[in-house]
Amino acid sequence: MPLRPNRPSRPAAAAAACLVGSALLSGCGVPPELQPTPGGVVPQPTVSPVPASLPPSFTLPSLSAPPSTTAAPFPEAVAGPCLGKPSADQVVAAVRRKTSILPGSGSVTVVQQPVCAGTWQYTVVSIPDREPLQVVTKGAPAVLEVVTAGTDICTIEVRNFAPPGIRIAASC
Repeated sequence: MPLRPNRPSRPAAAAAACLVGSALLSGCGVPPELQPTPGGVVPQPTVSPVPASLPPSFTLPSLSAPPSTTAAPFPEAVAGPCLGKPSADQVVAAVRRKTSILPGSGSVTVVQQPVCAGTWQYTVVSIPDREPLQVVTKGAPAVLEVVTAGTDICTIEVRNFAPPGIRIAASC
């Protein structure tokens, strides 16, 4: 039978490691700046008083903001109802101005009211005897810009620049 060297057990090795760690940490002590002085009082920092008046060049900002000419954009992460800004009629009019996809007159039914994310909008319209038409627009309601309209609207511009809410609504 071969002879084995005498090795310490695992619990003994763990206890030894704890003792060594404690010995290393116990040498720290109290930092000199926190040690009490001979009178037993810890020195306190001194604070100089701050003048109560403001410099003459400082003016307080106005609490009322000037009226905004553009509506605040909607959150970008999720598309939500546009609440009439823009309306479905404004989207249809913008598509009629820019493209020849919609007839100049005639029946156009809004299948899905505009949803907004950021300054972009997504709408679905229908024309008799045709597939539903998806429309992506951007901008203020009075000056809508048609980004794309058709049955496949996941163009490079929509995929790269539209807010996430619009891309999700359009399934891009």
